[in-house]
Amino acid sequence: MKTFINGMPAGDIEGATWIKAAASADTGVCVEMTRLPQGGAAVRNSTDPDGVALIFTAREIEVFFGGVRNGEFDHMFVA
Repeated sequence: MKTFINGMPAGDIEGATWIKAAASADTGVCVEMTRLPQGGAAVRNSTDPDGVALIFTAREIEVFFGGVRNGEFDHMFVA
């Protein structure tokens, strides 16, 4: 079974289906995610598709998305 590690080349994640938010489609700049076969997810920058991938467990993604939904990161962005 393949081991996925933080900082690995995103292009090395074979069979990945990278997904981005529909709202970013016209900008060409976005964060993309893919599910990993053993669970969890990888995240990459769409402007560098063969650059590094950050690897997260399913629990890490769940907690992060919960924080996003609760507005815990809103202060980081200017509207």
